[in-house]
Amino acid sequence: MSAATEEMAGELRIYGNLSLLEMAPVLLAANRIYSGKTVVEHGGVMSLWGKTTDLPSLAAAGKSDIAANSDIQALRCSFENPDLRFIFTAAECPYRIVCRRSAGITRLADLRGKRIGTMLKSSAEYFLDRMLRTVGMTERDVTIVPFMAKTESPLTLMPQALLAKELDAVTVWEPQMQQASIAIGSDAIEFIDPSVYRERFNLCSTQAKLADAATRHKIVAFVRALVAATEQLRRAPQEGRQLVAHAAQLDIETVKDAWPYLTYPGTLAADLLDVLIPADVWVAKETGRAPRTRSQLSGFVDASVVREALT
Repeated sequence: MSAATEEMAGELRIYGNLSLLEMAPVLLAANRIYSGKTVVEHGGVMSLWGKTTDLPSLAAAGKSDIAANSDIQALRCSFENPDLRFIFTAAECPYRIVCRRSAGITRLADLRGKRIGTMLKSSAEYFLDRMLRTVGMTERDVTIVPFMAKTESPLTLMPQALLAKELDAVTVWEPQMQQASIAIGSDAIEFIDPSVYRERFNLCSTQAKLADAATRHKIVAFVRALVAATEQLRRAPQEGRQLVAHAAQLDIETVKDAWPYLTYPGTLAADLLDVLIPADVWVAKETGRAPRTRSQLSGFVDASVVREALT
C-alpha cells in the first residue's frame, strides 16, 4: 500500500445542515466523486471540536474533520475557537424577504411594526437587520416571530403561518422562501438585494487538523472532489438535486423551484473577508463581545487548501 493510499484509508467525517440546498456539492462529492470513505452527518461547525451548540437545529453528536455552515454561524463559534479555518465556499445564496401585500406592504419601509418570521441567531436574522437598516430601521422596529428546526416552531411552518396571516413577512433560506412565495401566490411581494447580503456557505476545519499530514491529505482530496462536483452541478444538476431532496426529505419539484437562487462557486470566495468584517460586528453584539479587526479576522481564512487541491 502506497503512503497516499494509507493516508486515505481512514474515514473523513463531514458535518453540515442536511436540510439545505447548499449541501448539494458536499453530498455529490461524498457520494460519487471522493475516492476515500466519508461519513456525512447533520450538524454544524461546533462539531469540529465535538462541542454542543446553542441551536437545536444544528445539534449533533461526535466530532468532524470538516463542517459546513453559514458565515454567521462560523463567526459565532470562532471567538472561543480561534483555530477555526474557512477553507472552501460550497454555495452562495442571496436571501429575500417574502411579504403579504394584503398586510399593507408595498415597500421595504412598510415592514415597520409588522410581524416577521425568521430564525434567531442566524444568517437570516442578520440579513433582516441589514435590510432594515437600508431604510433607517432596526430589528426593534418590527416584531420578530422565531422559528427553528427541531423545535415546536420549525421552519417548515413558516409558509403556512404566512398564508394564515399569522405573519406579515418571512425571511430565511431556501427552499422555505420559495415555498412561502408559492403559498401566498399573487399576494406575495419580495425584497432582495445581494449587495446588502448574500450567504456564503463555507466548509471549515481547524488549524490542528490542517497541520496533521494524514488529515490534511484527505481534506485536500475532498476539496478537489468538491471542485469536480461543482462543475458537474453546473453541467448536469439532476443528481445533485436528487441527493439534496433525499437528504432534506423534500420533493424534487421543491428543490427545482428553489435551485435558481443558489450558486456553487467551486472555490473559496475571494470577498469572504470583506463579508466577515461587517458580519462580525453584528455577531459581536449578539454574543456580547467586541468586534474584531480585519487583521484579526484574516487569520480565519485559509486559501492554501484550495490552492493545493487545484495543483
